[in-house]
Amino acid sequence: MEIPSLYGRSEKRGVDDHLLRYELSAPFPVAEVWHAVATPEGLPTWLAAADPFEQREGGAITLRWLNTDPEGHATVAPGRVTAWQPERVAEYTVDIHGRIRFELEPAPSSVGGTLLHFTNELACSESVRLDCLAGWHHHFEYLLEALAGRPADWSGWTLERWRKLRAEYELRGS
Repeated sequence: MEIPSLYGRSEKRGVDDHLLRYELSAPFPVAEVWHAVATPEGLPTWLAAADPFEQREGGAITLRWLNTDPEGHATVAPGRVTAWQPERVAEYTVDIHGRIRFELEPAPSSVGGTLLHFTNELACSESVRLDCLAGWHHHFEYLLEALAGRPADWSGWTLERWRKLRAEYELRGS
């Protein structure tokens, strides 16, 4: 599958406050994209296991990333569901990553599929901002693959692609 341009952009909101933005056009129906970003069955295919996951505003959620660093450590981010509108908005505010929001809308009929607007508000250093831009980009590549029927094989994950993306974001000044 050819991966469309997924480069995110960021805005500085304060000394160490950042807003990361991505917009994806996915050639899949809203219901399928919603399943991937807002269910405990869909999230592990491209991002993280979600347990617990109370699918309602105010509900508990803990995201456990399934890719690990070279020492075998994985990110675990407990938090809350801070917005929930089925097949439209899923927002999670979690430790480490701050507020992550998925907004879905049907793409124009001439294009078809779903427009996914993603934002991540977080407090972090410049270095971590670049890490996160590369990380989300990499995960959105996995999302498109998962939607096409090829879920991530986390056992084969390495830092190679992430390192390349991080270097590109640093060069772009994103």
